[in-house]
Amino acid sequence: MTRRRWFGLAAAAAVVALVTPTLWAYWASAGRILSDPADAPAEDVTMVLGAGVRADGQPSRLLAGRLDVAAALYHLGRTRTLLVSGGTAPGGYDEPAAMRRYLVSAGVPDAAIVEDPLGVDTWASCVRARDEFGLSRLLVVSQRFHLPRTVALCRSLGLDAVGVAHDSKDSNPPGTRQGYLREVAASAPAMARALFG
Repeated sequence: MTRRRWFGLAAAAAVVALVTPTLWAYWASAGRILSDPADAPAEDVTMVLGAGVRADGQPSRLLAGRLDVAAALYHLGRTRTLLVSGGTAPGGYDEPAAMRRYLVSAGVPDAAIVEDPLGVDTWASCVRARDEFGLSRLLVVSQRFHLPRTVALCRSLGLDAVGVAHDSKDSNPPGTRQGYLREVAASAPAMARALFG
């Protein structure tokens, strides 16, 4: 085999390795991602995934967008409980606490919010929704670029999940572009976890 052909085959294999996990995520979540909170089915629990907290304790722009969608779901009567799932770190970093404060300021009753401080990544949040909180079905709120992988992971765990998207392309174009790129890399380990636990 010539060197040129070998490089061609290696490049083709690399493309397949990158594209296949992304196609898996979109296939596994097909028909389960909604753009408008008003179209969401009624579910007792909606999980909101963390996306960073600023130095002043306020949610990042991406996270604030997710929380706005979650608050809309609550006020529309589509959900009764908001499960805010994120991480904590030394020095006072606390995603769930910041998410709670934001939601309360948006008119969501404090009693309607449940914190999961061990939702350190998407997989952990999905596993804990099932195992720690005993859920079998739920709504999930995140950005559109993140939801195919999230819904696919939830479904791989037996959770009947429907995603409700925050469309961040106008409010945060750089973060959205970065998010889509990150998802290409994140889909491969996600598919491996879904298939092999």
